[in-house]
Amino acid sequence: MSTTLNSTEYTPRDLVGYGKNTPNPEWPGGAKIAISLVLNYEEGSEVTPVNGDSVTEVLASEMGPGQTPMFGGDRDVNMESLYEYGSRAGVWRILRLFDEYDVKCTAYAVGRALELNPEVGKSLSEAGHEVGSHGWRWVDRSKWTVEEEKENARKAIHAIRESSGQAPRGWYYGMVSTKSGARSRALIAQVFKDEGIPLLWYSDDYSDDLPHWIPYPGGTPDEGLLIIPYTLDTNDYKNAGYQAFITPDDFAAYLIAAFDELYAEGCTGHPKMLSIGLHCRIIGRPGRIAGLRKFLEYVKDKEGVWFATREEITNHWMKKFPYQRARAV
Repeated sequence: MSTTLNSTEYTPRDLVGYGKNTPNPEWPGGAKIAISLVLNYEEGSEVTPVNGDSVTEVLASEMGPGQTPMFGGDRDVNMESLYEYGSRAGVWRILRLFDEYDVKCTAYAVGRALELNPEVGKSLSEAGHEVGSHGWRWVDRSKWTVEEEKENARKAIHAIRESSGQAPRGWYYGMVSTKSGARSRALIAQVFKDEGIPLLWYSDDYSDDLPHWIPYPGGTPDEGLLIIPYTLDTNDYKNAGYQAFITPDDFAAYLIAAFDELYAEGCTGHPKMLSIGLHCRIIGRPGRIAGLRKFLEYVKDKEGVWFATREEITNHWMKKFPYQRARAV
């Protein structure tokens, strides 16, 4: 693969999608909605001098968006400890809740984070959760060269496989990247090919309530890559911004509202999927996880609700709607 990637070719825009008549995804058992719980595991991979960085982390913590970074190799141990809460306490509280309600999640796992706490990857796998990739470090990759990004992608794959016992089947970067974002889809697709691992899904996309196919970047005309859109609104990350869910009821109410609308669409023959984004250091706090519990309690007795990992959604979609070059959208 050349070091120059054509972002226009590999990341085309589609402003039409499925149009006004969305297809019936025919979810298993006639489900009216598919719910994808996503647990972002990032703790330990964030920006800190401990990881060789010259600046400290300022994102996604109790300190909010007004936090000032520290430079020159000085550590912000308070910020570090807020992240450590996610790996020490939050992740286990969340996994206990999932076990209590018998639901599975897809973990967006950062390779370096699992390398530092491999018990998390092992526990996710043993409980039947999917371990996807969230990159090697939870950092802005704007200044990475193509070669650096490819090497970091390989390191993420190897760390996840070492911790969980299985290589990731899907990818979500998520971190804002001003220069490399458009090229990353093609680059990651190529790394998976080079590693001999199937890339089943890619989720750096927020464009729809249903999966959709694109041509596999750099692949043959008969190869497709399934895009499974993610979400930033039904996401606990909002607690780390100016639009915070102040109480657990706020978070639960928003999730329930999204569920009700999509469930109603499913009842009229147009089922959708609902992604819910979670973070160990955020929803893992006792005052917040109550909102997630309230949501799970609300939906557990509803008829036709399919809690599915992103790999399960992909496998279903590949079976029901296999990639066809002329129909890729």
